Amino acid sequence: MRTTGSRNVGATNAYRVLGARWGILVFVLDAAKGLLAALAPLLVIRATGTAPTPDALLAAKLAGGVAAIVGHVFSPWLNFRGGRGVATSLGVFLAIAPIPTVIAFGLWVLLVAVSRRVSVGSIGAALAYPFLVLLLFREDAHRLLLTVIAAVVAVLVIVRHKSNIERLLSGTEPPILGRRPRGVS
Repeated sequence: MRTTGSRNVGATNAYRVLGARWGILVFVLDAAKGLLAALAPLLVIRATGTAPTPDALLAAKLAGGVAAIVGHVFSPWLNFRGGRGVATSLGVFLAIAPIPTVIAFGLWVLLVAVSRRVSVGSIGAALAYPFLVLLLFREDAHRLLLTVIAAVVAVLVIVRHKSNIERLLSGTEPPILGRRPRGVS
């Protein structure tokens, strides 16, 4: 994986290099990693029998989730190079803010289907996500905190797509399915 294709350890490169089954498996495992990291504090709390405040529980979920995203993107096991954080972020935010996350995932699916480029879906969903949180959490006391964290994660995901953005602008970003753009093998 680290020597073929985009040399990225994420699901899209696994899909291109190893095939659909492996790409989907990597996507699901990365999302599960994020989901479990965000839910782990809840499991620990239940196991210990403590009763934290909702604020403390949210803080613990966010800390675990953000740690999983950062650890995925800047993996110490891969010399601080990792994936782009899309699937891991999906899992984290499914545990914390499921409704805007499902909508953003639907947008991702739509953008990938229309453009045939995973990067377009990932960038589009990342751009939309903080606005979805802001819109759908109007009455939530944690609206600002969740929006800021969603925006920071979105910026990280977009920055990690820098090479994809350059290829999109030059017309050389390969599609996930179908014909490749001219000049791309």
